[in-house]
Amino acid sequence: MAVSWWRFYRRLSTGCTSTTLTETLWGFSGRPMSSSVCSFGRESRSSGPGNERRPLFSTQTHSKALHLNPSVISRHSSWLPPPTLQCCCCRATHSDAKLKDPFTLAQKDLTSLYDDIKELFVSTKELKHLCDYYFDGKGKAIRPIIVILMSRALNIHSDKAGDVLPGQRTIAMISEMIHTASLVHDDVIDGSNERRGKRSINTVWGQKKAILAGDFILSAATMALARLGNSAVVKVLSQAIDDLVRGEFMQLGSKENENERFKHYLEKTFKKTASLMAHSCKAVSMLVNSDPEVHEIAYQYGKNVGIAFQLVDDVLDFTSGADQLGKPTAADLKLGLATGPVLFACQQFPELHAMIMRRFGSSGDVDRAWQYVLQSDGVQQTTFLAQRYCDEAIRQISFLRPSPERDALIRLTQIVLNRNK
Repeated sequence: MAVSWWRFYRRLSTGCTSTTLTETLWGFSGRPMSSSVCSFGRESRSSGPGNERRPLFSTQTHSKALHLNPSVISRHSSWLPPPTLQCCCCRATHSDAKLKDPFTLAQKDLTSLYDDIKELFVSTKELKHLCDYYFDGKGKAIRPIIVILMSRALNIHSDKAGDVLPGQRTIAMISEMIHTASLVHDDVIDGSNERRGKRSINTVWGQKKAILAGDFILSAATMALARLGNSAVVKVLSQAIDDLVRGEFMQLGSKENENERFKHYLEKTFKKTASLMAHSCKAVSMLVNSDPEVHEIAYQYGKNVGIAFQLVDDVLDFTSGADQLGKPTAADLKLGLATGPVLFACQQFPELHAMIMRRFGSSGDVDRAWQYVLQSDGVQQTTFLAQRYCDEAIRQISFLRPSPERDALIRLTQIVLNRNK
């Protein structure tokens, strides 16, 4: 299981001595990223006097625990561009306070969130029933939680009251609506029968009505966004919607060149999962602070947590049962998708390359690929990569002033890594 491996891995932490394969991967997305590579506990370089970037915690990692092959590192060093130094005038601060529980801190603002979302669905009884189906409060609500906590942390950082602004809460609602609309459409594309532990909308009402329901949820979200009256915020969140569509198209394709597959996979992961978190965090920062560097901190936190979240989700597809996930296991392989664990396993089992190219379409491919992944260190390497993204998320959010909400966002990275569903 990923969780038990993660606890074992933490006990091995001693600090690394060389750049590893995964360390060349975690800064991909075309935006500047930290230049720190070996241990998160080490102070990174600054862009000038007074701009030291120091992390909140020392959580060194040991790359040798993953038995990474130096020849593999050399072979695939072109997968992603090297991380570049990012400039920011915000100074990292330290807090000895016990990390706060993110769900408890966000609960007040989330109590009526789903009811408020349902109020936006003014339509025929059947269409409203379809749209209400997934807004039952039983989802992870990870996106609105991040947006609410980020809003409070940014407000305190900007010398404002800690309360969430109405516009910020609206963005939390919008982020959950956009995400849910994408789930409805994904289930149609994938032919999924289950979602969040119950029958999917397309199974209950059929594909045509499911598509229309997803469209209607998205239209309600865009109307709520327009009512904010902030063109800059509209532009930012519109980019998230654009990325969702582009990410879905990327998932429908694959790269013949094995050297490009991991870059393609991470870019798709950013567009389909992390972009919405990143742009939602940036949007709430724009409502309270005019400093682009603060906007970038919020964006980078959401981006890195989002990628880590999806990497862990891809691990769970191999390590958790359907009763925990609320969806069938090996779903990605059955859909012909090569996720992180498979791509890492290719280094030990080259037979997987041919299976990837035919999208696991031949008889027995899914079962053989499953076994290869479990026999390899693909799960461990993907978990390690998720940890590095969480490390960067912590480093970014630590530049904000200390607050319970900032500490809760740090705690959230641990929850993302250790979740089992």
